[in-house]
Amino acid sequence: MNRWYRNGVIYSLDIETFQDSDDDGVGDLRGLTDRLDYLGRLGVDTIWLNPCHPSPRRDGGYDITDYYGIDPRFGTLGDFAELVSQADEAGLRIVLDLVVNHTSDEHPWFRSALSGRAAPHHDWYVWADREPADRWDGCVFPGSEEETWTYAEAVGRWYRHRFYRFQPELDVEHPAVRAELAKIVTFWLRLGVAGFRIDAAPFLIESRGRRDFGLLRQLRETVSWQRGDAVLLAEANVPEDELLEYFGTADDEASRATMLFDFRLNQALMLGLARGDAGPVRERLRRSPRLPGHAQWATFLRNHDEVDLGGLSSEERGDVLGRFGPEPHMQLYDRGIRRRLACMLEGDRRRLELAYSLLLTMPGSPVLRYGDEIGMGEDLALPERTAIRTPMQWSDGPNGGFSRAPAERLVAPLVEGGPFGYERVNVLGQRRDANSLLTWFERVLHTRKECPEIAVGRHEPVDGGPSEVLVHRAETAKGRMVFVHNLGSAGTCVRIPAEPDDRALAVFEDGAYDDRIDPAEVAIAGHGYRWIRLVTA
Repeated sequence: MNRWYRNGVIYSLDIETFQDSDDDGVGDLRGLTDRLDYLGRLGVDTIWLNPCHPSPRRDGGYDITDYYGIDPRFGTLGDFAELVSQADEAGLRIVLDLVVNHTSDEHPWFRSALSGRAAPHHDWYVWADREPADRWDGCVFPGSEEETWTYAEAVGRWYRHRFYRFQPELDVEHPAVRAELAKIVTFWLRLGVAGFRIDAAPFLIESRGRRDFGLLRQLRETVSWQRGDAVLLAEANVPEDELLEYFGTADDEASRATMLFDFRLNQALMLGLARGDAGPVRERLRRSPRLPGHAQWATFLRNHDEVDLGGLSSEERGDVLGRFGPEPHMQLYDRGIRRRLACMLEGDRRRLELAYSLLLTMPGSPVLRYGDEIGMGEDLALPERTAIRTPMQWSDGPNGGFSRAPAERLVAPLVEGGPFGYERVNVLGQRRDANSLLTWFERVLHTRKECPEIAVGRHEPVDGGPSEVLVHRAETAKGRMVFVHNLGSAGTCVRIPAEPDDRALAVFEDGAYDDRIDPAEVAIAGHGYRWIRLVTA
């Protein structure tokens, strides 16, 4: 099996906000295809597309009405096939969102279900004949949706929806539903996709008060049969003792998910950056469980949703909110922050580089959100999670180069004015600047690919030294690396682990340091970072 994902870099984007090719104000597949060279030059190798299926888009496309189609605003299935073909030529893979916990209430299945209890698709959804006792419990979006059950007068029953009420929940225990899901993944794999990001994975394994990984196992079997190297990347923000269950058992380690988002590491990174203290990251590295041989973490700083701080203590959460989201309108769902990282770090270039250097040296495959590479900002005037879903800023021209449509027809307003507006933060301007953040990203992503120890090595934190400095090592049978990151503002010196006959070679650094590295006294600037390879002399 080709485990390409173990040393990959994933780029997450919304088609509708990336590039408009036909001047209707909405990004589309042809626009994305035209930008593949940009993504290849950047250094990513996998494009994760947020939902692209037909949808009323009341929840960013996660309310799907047809799993076998492309939203007409984005193009056609032919356009999608062309995207996959061109991406393959450029050495890029396409991963789709698999949103099968729920459908839109406008999906033909649900409309059929509302026509009567004997309707063919009625039993495909989760129903209750009486008002459920847990009607007000467990909503994913508190403050925006309070109920998890809604009464359907047409059939005199309650249907479940742990997301919004316009997203009725599928009964994934139903044999016909499972058979349909197998058809869906087969359809898209046959069109050339390299795998799926499984939305809300924990809800797919909860079955009548117990956890059942049967569906995840069946999806794995279907995917492996159709394309042996395809990945299943599960979104599962679950307790520590449940994490490894999503990958599979020791006897059959490839039986479930291939990758899992590392929410615990994300929270440790945010806490460490907020406090200027490496302790949370050091502790996370120490406690992170060993994964099966096929498995991999997907690491991130910002994803397409809020920064979810639910796994932190109230004191820790308060520290992160106080530093990065102190105003109520910056927060979301009583658990997170709805800002872009560049804004949270006040556009400070040194701290941005530090944050992404930290991410890129952690065990796993990093996931970048579109616009991260140029330091895009957010629009807090937009509701909920859409604050960070603004059009890509390609230039300082009209509509930031995203579209030639009139501004009032754009799918979302661009970030304008101020330090993060498209007039100042854009690809074209940074492409012309040899010292821009975009240029830095291109260098660091290509450098990371030359350091397989990061992706597949065994990582260990190194004790000792100032609390604000993280020293950790990554080792394989073929190589050893040490990484030094200073989360504090003052420069200092640290000791790195090395054998007497080791030579320490600089691989990537935040600035100019002495050419000769003495492992007993390694200088590190405030908010600095150093990637060091150890070789036997």
